Amino acid sequence: MKRQFSLAHLTVLGCPPPEMIYIAALTGYDFVSPRVIPLGEPEYNLAENKLMMSQTKKALADTGLKALDIELARILPGLDPKTYLPAFEVGAELGARHVISSIWTEDRVFATECFEELCDLAKPFGLTIDLEYLPFGGIGELKGIFEVIRKANRSNSGFLCDTLYMSPSRVKPGDLAEAPRNWFHFVHLCDGPKELPPLKTEEMFRTVREARLYPGEGGVDIAAIMKEIPMVPCSIELPNAARVQELGYAEHARRCVTAARKYFNTKVDVERKLEAVGG
Repeated sequence: MKRQFSLAHLTVLGCPPPEMIYIAALTGYDFVSPRVIPLGEPEYNLAENKLMMSQTKKALADTGLKALDIELARILPGLDPKTYLPAFEVGAELGARHVISSIWTEDRVFATECFEELCDLAKPFGLTIDLEYLPFGGIGELKGIFEVIRKANRSNSGFLCDTLYMSPSRVKPGDLAEAPRNWFHFVHLCDGPKELPPLKTEEMFRTVREARLYPGEGGVDIAAIMKEIPMVPCSIELPNAARVQELGYAEHARRCVTAARKYFNTKVDVERKLEAVGG
């Protein structure tokens, strides 16, 4: 099976969705992962911007690409999950399969109820809701995220692992074995420091937002992480402000996927093949 890669919007956030799609096609990606839910940095609200939505659909048709996932349906106090319905409709129109969600409250009962509602709202659109583990989020423990997914018990729920957040000081790759394999629909891929900077510090947010590294370049044990995850698409979420400034968006995106393919060919998928032959 061929390893598939998606271009996550945070990697090229300055590009509107149509431009990122053409860049993804030009540089060899299989999917795109656009940010269509406004977060204010910049906003690409395709549900309201009909012209950009039309341009985005044209770009997909021109390139033959589809959206893998959309983001980000945050679970926040005071935010009605129904607010995301227009974005779910956009996602379905773009061919997306999944919606990323994250929790920004310490109230686990509230978070679970909202996650359940998000799953129920997304199901008619053929979308899964994939809850991302964030060590600096409202629920900063991996087991807590698993607990929410288990309690929700929805057929279209899922778990999203970002390789950057699998810092040994927070979790171990083997901890992912607690999650049923059918929870994994895709993974966020990048490299970075072996140990994340202290939580909720300026340096940590700088690393997360603008200093991620190409696979194989940093200290994250991506191979060990991927051994615990089935063969699912990898959405490359790799913002690096210095390299974008030096190389431009297209060349940065190309180097991201080139490094990822090289890493998987030499470190991950070759071991899977050897294990299969040996088994």
